[in-house]
Amino acid sequence: MTLIRASMATATPDRSKVRNGLETLVIGAAGGLLFQWAQLPGGLISGAMAAVAIAALAGRPLAMPPLLTQAVLVLLGISLGSLMSRQLLQHMSSYPITIGLLALATFCSTFGSSHYLQRVHGWDQTSAFLAGSPGALSQITILAAEKGADVAAIAVVQTIRVIILTAALPLVLALTGITRAAPPPLPTTVASPFGLAALVAGSIAASLALRWIKFPASWMFGAMLASSLLHGAGLVDGGLPPWLRNVALVGIGAIIGTRFARMKTKTLLSHVNAGLGSFAIAIAISAVFVAVIAFTTHVHLADVLVAFAPGAMDAMLALALTLHIDPIFVGAHHLSRFVFVTIATPGIIHLFGRPQDDVDD
Repeated sequence: MTLIRASMATATPDRSKVRNGLETLVIGAAGGLLFQWAQLPGGLISGAMAAVAIAALAGRPLAMPPLLTQAVLVLLGISLGSLMSRQLLQHMSSYPITIGLLALATFCSTFGSSHYLQRVHGWDQTSAFLAGSPGALSQITILAAEKGADVAAIAVVQTIRVIILTAALPLVLALTGITRAAPPPLPTTVASPFGLAALVAGSIAASLALRWIKFPASWMFGAMLASSLLHGAGLVDGGLPPWLRNVALVGIGAIIGTRFARMKTKTLLSHVNAGLGSFAIAIAISAVFVAVIAFTTHVHLADVLVAFAPGAMDAMLALALTLHIDPIFVGAHHLSRFVFVTIATPGIIHLFGRPQDDVDD
């Protein structure tokens, strides 16, 4: 009887997670379809994100199970990889320059946002530095907990930045007309059953290999690498069925929206001004570097804007897919920033930060 009770107790949370995941996807799909029907750019992603975020703040226990999250990232990586062979050499000569400027922009925006949070909102140094650091949210959260920083406040500021960028960036690009003159089309043909099987098998194998060496965003980049190699070598022709690609876009939007499921409305409202202000500072500083690149190189402005946007790497790559923006350029820069932030932030905190307990003493 004890074993039966134990197995039933285990099965109940599992069923609950499945239900929550299905509810999250249904709400996300409804929001994505609504935004798509309204013909909003990037509607599947931003609509899913908005719908899930609203439902989460309303108290729904929304979440994406790890297996479902990994599946979404693999599908996204496969779709991105199917574009890479057409753009592999484009702008390659400008990468060292732009990645160097990105590192400098990341450094400046982090310190600018940190200074704002300390001076205007009275944050302690450690919390301000971690909240101002763009990207690498999971690493930032772990470091914040270790250093005794305000984890909830940091999560709010980081989430607000990602939400605003994911929702607003497609609209800005559309309204300003900053798009490619001839955007690279998504694959119109669907790969054969053998090709689809090869894409999935190769993507999972590459993702597991990258995960084994602790490569960042291994599920997405592993699938992207395998897909680009298979397409570039001519072994696979065509991509995922359009409906499956759309599922991945809705899924990534839903994943971003579930960040609000871990926040209390009171906590969100108490830090929303800090989030908006630090976001404005980061964007203003990044805009200076984007302008320098736009006037000194031949890189497309839309590519630079998405590559330098201080948002989550998976969200920005998903936007690159749906907005027909160079995925290699965007991916290389967001990966570079991820590595830079992961390596540099602990040292910056050690040199300049102080835990909240030290400030209060």
